[in-house]
This record gives sequence, C-alpha cells and structure tokens, in this order.
Amino acid sequence: MPNLANRLQLRDFRLIQAIRETGQLALAAERLAMTQPAASRMLAGIERMIGTPVFIRHPKGMTPTPVGETLARNADGLLNGLDRTLREVEAVGSGRAGTARVGSVTGGAVAFVVPAIQRLKKTAAGADIHVDVAPSDALIDGLVRGEYDFVLSRIPAGTDARQFTIRRGRVELIRFLVRDGHPLAGRGQINLGDLGGYEWVIQAPHTPMRQAVEEAFVFQGIALPNEIVNTTSLLVMIAYLASTDAIAPITREVADLLAPEVAGSGLVALDPEEPIIINPYHLISRRNQLMSPLAMQLRELVFAGLSGETDEAGRTPGI
Repeated sequence: MPNLANRLQLRDFRLIQAIRETGQLALAAERLAMTQPAASRMLAGIERMIGTPVFIRHPKGMTPTPVGETLARNADGLLNGLDRTLREVEAVGSGRAGTARVGSVTGGAVAFVVPAIQRLKKTAAGADIHVDVAPSDALIDGLVRGEYDFVLSRIPAGTDARQFTIRRGRVELIRFLVRDGHPLAGRGQINLGDLGGYEWVIQAPHTPMRQAVEEAFVFQGIALPNEIVNTTSLLVMIAYLASTDAIAPITREVADLLAPEVAGSGLVALDPEEPIIINPYHLISRRNQLMSPLAMQLRELVFAGLSGETDEAGRTPGI
C-alpha cells in the first residue's frame, strides 16, 4: 500500500464512511449527491490503490473487510476533526470565540460541566458549546469517533484505555426520588427493605447505577423489585414519578437539582441508611488529539471543579 497518505483524498474517506454506515452503495451515493456508477468507479479506484478489497459484496448489501473497517473507523475521526476545524474557522470569522463539544454522564454534567460553562461564558461570550448527556458506552464510542473534545465518562469493559488521556474524576452517591405525598416521602433516611413492594423507574440492566443498586440489595439479602420501568430519560422518569408511587434511584447531584430541600418542587429525595456508591467516572480525552483553545480551556475548568480547585467565587487559578 505505497504512498497512500499522498493518494487517498477526503472524498474517498467520505465514500468509505457512507458505505459503512448505510451498508448500500446506492444509499451512500445518494448521501454524497453522486450517481451510483460514479460511486462504484470511485470505490473500485480506492481498492486498486490499496491493493485489497475494502468491502465485501453480498446480496443484502456491503460489509467492510478488516482493511475497510480500519479505514472507516479512522475516517470518522478525520472527518469529524475537519468539520470541527471548519466550524471553528467560521466561528472565529464571525466574531465568536470558537467551538467545544462535550459528552457527560448525567451527574457529571449537572455538577461540573454546567458550572464550567457558566464560568467560561464570563470571558468567552458567543462561544459555540455543545453538550450531550448519554451512557458511558455511547460517550466513549463518540469520543473515539471524534465527535467530542472530551467526556466525563466511565470506561466500558473491553475498551483499550491506552488510547486515552485520563484524569481522575468522582464517584457518585445514589439517592431515591419519589413524588411529594408518597408513603415514604417523610422518612428522610430509609432502609432498603422499606422499598420493597414499590414499582421502580431505573436505568437498564448492566449500567453502573443499576449494578450498584442491585449489588446493594443482594448484599443486604433483600429481594430485587419485580416491577421495573427501564429508562435513561429524566423527563420520562419525572412524568412517571409524578403520577405513581414508583421510586427512582438517581445520583445525588441530579436529585439535588430535581428535588431541592424546599417545598413545592413536587419531588422528594430520600437517602439510604447505608451509602450506595457508583464506580467513578473520569475526565477523558483522546491521546494526541488537537483541541481548540476554547475546548482546552473548558476542559481545564471542568477538571478544576473535579479537583476542588475553584475558589469561592467559582474562579479557577490561572484561568
């Protein structure tokens, strides 16, 4: 595969990415506003250049070969990096301060990303900041694909952590959310045994929160709930709690936001007698990743919050 760096072009990577994502040459050509014969000729030229098939053709579509999967995976990072660069150039040209894309688990977003953005906005008005909240597996996948500058996330099992720069984050404590007027609402602290017989709204099996709650129940010899609604949506959880006697495990930061210690919020947070701790999430970025100055500044503000380095006014030393 001689001199591929000088011969493969961005349009080649876009075609490989589109075929991998759609599984069909015709759909990929349509996405790229090309005719199918033109896309077929381009793919044939790529495979001649490389000297090996990039996709396997079969009656139901096309799947990447190992070489094709490598090209497609790196196309994601290359093209996302180019898109970020163009957005940043456009932002600077229009007088804005630049672009940053962040992904986070819910508790980290509430406790550290939002305050960091608020501090950043004091000196970077007009900054174009994007924040996604998602489970860790989706966040890490997005980070690898170049969709985020950095994430607050756990590292899923089976992921090679050597590709990342990891800075220590925080563990999360679990509280239980119920509607105001729930039979347990006045209890303050509760024993896990008190929760038996109630319906639950909780994240899906194998998520860190679900595992932590189930392990706490098993450790205390308490039967797991029979009636469960699985959701990662805060809106679905709030709507369900408001009209039922269901219980929702939630991180302390989110519980403090949704059920503050004041009357009238409609929700009440309960604390277990024995703390339930979720494995820590961390501040993660890809090694050797180029970031905009704005994204780097936001990352440092988030890390300062994680490290407890902000002062009483919310300022970070040196920033």
